[in-house]
Amino acid sequence: MDEDFDVMSLAAYLHLSPEQIRKMASRDRLPGRRVGGKWRFSRAEIHQWFEKKIGASDEQGLTEVEKVLYRNPGSDAEDEPRISELLMPETTYVPLLARTKSSVIKNVCDLTAQTGRLWDPVKMAEALTSREELHPTALGNGVALLHPRRPLPSIMGDPFLALGITTSGIPFGGPRGCLTDVFFLIGSTSEAVHLRVLARLSRLIQQADWLTELRKTESSTEAWQVISDGDTRLD
Repeated sequence: MDEDFDVMSLAAYLHLSPEQIRKMASRDRLPGRRVGGKWRFSRAEIHQWFEKKIGASDEQGLTEVEKVLYRNPGSDAEDEPRISELLMPETTYVPLLARTKSSVIKNVCDLTAQTGRLWDPVKMAEALTSREELHPTALGNGVALLHPRRPLPSIMGDPFLALGITTSGIPFGGPRGCLTDVFFLIGSTSEAVHLRVLARLSRLIQQADWLTELRKTESSTEAWQVISDGDTRLD
């Protein structure tokens, strides 16, 4: 899974023609490089490109991204955990007691570790902090999708999601200085799982009415139910 793509394998992965891949690469629309006169594409860079594409997509675009991710070799939509299965009531924190960026990261990692889903909260917190310093994950709608640059399968048994909602917005690097009060932590064991969860979450949080409903919740169980219902409606 860590090997680079060539033109043919990337075309199959993205469900495009080899000629489309060559044109996109030559026009700098795909991250690639020529090695011995042939195009090669780093799997990590393609996943980062996909992540940016997810962040810039609307509802229709995200639906198409999900279709590509689930059609890839080795993926099985029926075996893929749902958002409401990755996120448990015990990894949902309402309210999350934090007033600064560092305390949000530390508290959500420590609380998740107490459930047994995360084995090394210190290492996760350090990875999240490094990711935030590189590029903040806070969005303009007051939501942050916390995740490390690369999956950390060595510090968790299975993929998980955690959610914290603070009682008021805090500065978290959002665009135009907007405050953030909803924090999802994505714990992935592979790039493929990470991208699928990121695309699914992005579809959820683009629904303004759903976010309003989530912010009105007063308990972890209530927040988890809102997320479960929203996840079901996406289907």
